[in-house]
Amino acid sequence: MRQVTASGQTVEEAVQSALEQLNTTRDHVEIEVIDEGKRGILGVFGSKRAFVKVTLAKNQVQEAEKFLKDVVNNMNVEVNIHTTVEDNHVTFDLSGEKIALLIGKRGQTLNAIQYLVHLVINKDGKKFYTVTVDAEGYRGRRRETLESLANRMAEKALRINKKVALEPMPAYERKIIHSVLQARDDVSTYSDGTEPHRHIVIKP
Repeated sequence: MRQVTASGQTVEEAVQSALEQLNTTRDHVEIEVIDEGKRGILGVFGSKRAFVKVTLAKNQVQEAEKFLKDVVNNMNVEVNIHTTVEDNHVTFDLSGEKIALLIGKRGQTLNAIQYLVHLVINKDGKKFYTVTVDAEGYRGRRRETLESLANRMAEKALRINKKVALEPMPAYERKIIHSVLQARDDVSTYSDGTEPHRHIVIKP
């Protein structure tokens, strides 16, 4: 982590000097004032310089990407990572040969990796990010599967005129089911159970 101590006639001047040395801007650093200094008589006599310690803040997205690379390498899978940032949402798109290993059964491995990356990116960071880890379009395909499942199970609930419980799934997948069936007025949905066994129930 790069850090410089700089001085100036004022705290502001000292900070500017440090920013120039680090070749960065104020929003990418942490500033600690060591000594506020003293202006002195007529701004000269008895004046004392101000000192600051300026540390280059870590780049949360880069740290998370590095962590993701390490996890994938430890699984002996070679991937390319394409990272996109939109406001406070980061998407890591993975592509490579043994990508199925990273997805796992019904995306369980991918969900676990995504959860860990989410923890890492928000650890000690100034900004809060939400994270999506995708693998060669898996999330889009899974969404289509869930939308189809939602409607199929809604029809089943109506046909047998009973509640139908779906398999446990993570919160964002349950959200997809809820939103698909929200538009219908012949069924309603609610979540039941505790994590990681929380699931959706569809009732006529």
